[in-house]
Amino acid sequence: MEQYRIGLIPGPVSVPSEFRAAWNTDYGASDLEAEFFDLYRQNQILTQKILHTQNDIIITSGEAMSILWASLKCTLKAGEKLLAVSSGIFGEGFADMARAFGAEAEVCAFPYDEVPEPGRVREHALRYRPKVITAVHCETPSGTITKCLAEIGNIAREVGALFVVDFVSSAGGAELDADGCNIDIGLWGSQKVLSLTPSLSVSVISPRAWEVIQDVNYSGYEAFKDWRKVPEVHYMPYTHDWQGMKALNLSLEAILREGVPEAAVRHESAAKLCRDTGRAMGLRLYPKSDEYSSPTVTAFYVPEKFTWGEFDNALRIRGLVVGGNYGSLAGKVFRIGHMGSQARNELVEEGMNIIQQVIR
Repeated sequence: MEQYRIGLIPGPVSVPSEFRAAWNTDYGASDLEAEFFDLYRQNQILTQKILHTQNDIIITSGEAMSILWASLKCTLKAGEKLLAVSSGIFGEGFADMARAFGAEAEVCAFPYDEVPEPGRVREHALRYRPKVITAVHCETPSGTITKCLAEIGNIAREVGALFVVDFVSSAGGAELDADGCNIDIGLWGSQKVLSLTPSLSVSVISPRAWEVIQDVNYSGYEAFKDWRKVPEVHYMPYTHDWQGMKALNLSLEAILREGVPEAAVRHESAAKLCRDTGRAMGLRLYPKSDEYSSPTVTAFYVPEKFTWGEFDNALRIRGLVVGGNYGSLAGKVFRIGHMGSQARNELVEEGMNIIQQVIR
């Protein structure tokens, strides 16, 4: 497999050597050893501190798409309503997933290069009266961040809906007050700011959400309900990834040692450097405003004199790999991932120097 000297893709990000060490150790059976359940509980507590929540944390095996599906299958029955607040591909995806298993869904849509506006969301929610409202904190393909989660959370409370938030690629790199935003189900992935392999998913579950989950009683592989009492009962629905959980413990502790506010400042510094340097060399930022731009990923238009394939190949030849895109943004917008282990000014500067060489 090809290796690149400078990795700036928006996930899976580079895994630091101190985290990789967790996979060099053999452990016992996770479902039989008390030590594993102690580790599980430690990771719950550390996660609560980082996400500013008193709600339950469940940690499951599998890439984060598994819990995006779970958040809907566990809370919606056929015919029930979802309102997807969307300014990008993943926001729209919530509606597509809900429709796939028979729920109804409407999209409160905003342009991909902008962010949601709470006034329009409230009007839509008051008219539609959904059971669940979904939102995406960082739209990774668009390089945007939704800063009005608290306002949308208040709207969800006003209409009696659960509030589900995908913060897969933002939490830990952008400050997030899950409880202050009234988030009922929050979704986090291991391969983004946590700088791990794409093998674990972390979910925040509120008491309101648990009531709905128990009523819906979904029992598929990705179901939440059997994970509620894992540390207390020493039982899981399937064998867990002990190595991954140990690596997660190292990552969570590293964030807290640095400090959650300090980690956010580091990410914003790398993002600003990326945006400013890119514009100085003639790149055009995809989001309409710096205010909309995420601290964890920057999206630029592909330079006009290149196709995406040509541009990507020229970067790779020089040892730099960045991210392409999906859907309507494919071939038009590329992304630079400065999250987790990659949120370092010196790494971003080195990568941007190569981009400048290619453009010249």
